[in-house]
Amino acid sequence: MKKVFLSLLSATFLALGAQEAAAQTPYRTAIGIGIDVGDGPTLVGPQIKHSFGGANAGNAQVLFGDDIITLGVDYSYNQQISGTNGLGWYVGVGPQLTFVDDRRWFGDEDQTYFAIRPAAGLEYKIPTAPIAFHFDWKPWWNLTNNSSFEPARFTLGFKFTIK
Repeated sequence: MKKVFLSLLSATFLALGAQEAAAQTPYRTAIGIGIDVGDGPTLVGPQIKHSFGGANAGNAQVLFGDDIITLGVDYSYNQQISGTNGLGWYVGVGPQLTFVDDRRWFGDEDQTYFAIRPAAGLEYKIPTAPIAFHFDWKPWWNLTNNSSFEPARFTLGFKFTIK
């Protein structure tokens, strides 16, 4: 069983590696505004996304809400959807720190939360303009202070792209 699993894992990495060489994000770096919505508070703030070449990219954001500040970074695997001009999909994951100064949202005063945020979404880069948009499902998996999982979280992003 172990040999079969390792063989399948190796084949998967080889297939992804072959696709990665051909996959390119439509821009190198983008800066803009991120909006995190869903159950709980709505958060808004600046974000930056940078392509590391091929299908690999990183995203960082600082989001603000009522008595809440969230710092997060994500890795994402990005692919363009063939037959479209500027539309792509991505999956990713990253850590997040949330600082809360109020009992209103999470029940404790002055708490820091560490969470993991997986993401799956779509991104559209307007081919004739330096503008991109994204929408993703990004659940919040809190690992501290009475661990919890919030599946109903989504993000919207509006970015200015830099080639």
